[in-house]
Amino acid sequence: MPENNNAAASETSLPSISAKRVAILMGTKDGAAYLEQQLKSIADQTHDNWILIVSDDGSTDATKAIVERFAEAHPRRVTVLEGPRQGVCANFLSLAIHPNIDADYFAFSDQDDVWYPDKLTRALQWLLTIQDDRPALYCARTELMSADGQCYGRSTLFARPPAFQNALVQSLGGGNTMVFNSATKALLERSADVEVPLHDWWLYQLVSGAGGSIFYDPLPVLKYRQHRHSLIGSNLGWRARLIRLGMTLDGHFRDWNAMNIAALKSIPTDIITPENRAALMLFAKATSASLMKRLAYLRQSGVYRQTLLGNIGLIAAAIIKRI
Repeated sequence: MPENNNAAASETSLPSISAKRVAILMGTKDGAAYLEQQLKSIADQTHDNWILIVSDDGSTDATKAIVERFAEAHPRRVTVLEGPRQGVCANFLSLAIHPNIDADYFAFSDQDDVWYPDKLTRALQWLLTIQDDRPALYCARTELMSADGQCYGRSTLFARPPAFQNALVQSLGGGNTMVFNSATKALLERSADVEVPLHDWWLYQLVSGAGGSIFYDPLPVLKYRQHRHSLIGSNLGWRARLIRLGMTLDGHFRDWNAMNIAALKSIPTDIITPENRAALMLFAKATSASLMKRLAYLRQSGVYRQTLLGNIGLIAAAIIKRI
C-alpha cells in the first residue's frame, strides 16, 4: 500500500521550492472559449519557475493563436507540440512520456479550468518531502464551476487512504490537479506502450501499484469548469451518480477495467509490487468467474471505493457481471 504522507514542508524549506522547475503539460483541442482564463491563472502562480508544454490535438479554432500570444508574452517558457490525435488520454500521456521534456516536477493541465494562485506551491510543499527516487503523486479536490464561471460546490471529499486496491476500481483525483515527480515520469516512460481509458486513473494505478507515495489534498486547488464538452464531469449530486450508474449498467466501466487490467499485466513485472500484483490477479479473476467466485475473488482482492454508495455499487456491478 502506498505511503500517504500528509506532512507539508515547513516555512524554512520554502526557498528551496523556487529552484524547482515544473513542466506544465497541457492538452488542447478547440479550447479557445476558455483557454485565456486558464493561461492567465498559470501566469499568476506564486511558484514562478515553470515551463508550459502544449500538445494540440488538431484544433480548428483560435486555440493555437491564443497559445502563441501567451508564448510571446512569456519568452522561452512555452513549447507547442502536435498531438497524436488519438483522444484526450493519448494526448496527455504523449506529453508525460516525452523524452525531451525535462523538469523537476510535472503538472497536468486542462485547457478550461482556473488554477488557484498557490496550486503549484502547495503541491511542491508536499512533493519536496518525498525522496527523489521514490514515485510520488499529488492530487486534490476541485471547486466546481459552471460554463459561465459560477461556482456551485466542491468535488466529493474522499476520506479513505489512497491505495492500489482503490485505484483498481476508482480514480482518486482529477488529472487537472495532479503534480508528480521525475521518478513517476520514469514509470510512465517504462509503461509507454499501453492503451488505457483515462490518463489520471492510469497514473494513480501506476504509482500506487509501484508502492509510491500519494497525497490527496482535501482542499481544492482549482476551479473545474463543467460544460457539455467535459469528458466525465463532476461526481457531485444525484445526476452525476445516475450518469455513472448508467455507465456501469451499459458495460462502460467493465470495458475500462478490462483495458486497465490488460495494461497492468503488460508492463514490466518489477514495476508492480508482489502484494499489489496478487491483488491485481484476484481482481482480474473476479471480472470473469461465476457469481459466487466473483464475489469471493472481489473480497479477497481487497478492492474498495471511497464511499459507502460506491462500494454498494461495486458489489452490485459484480453481481450483474459489470466489473
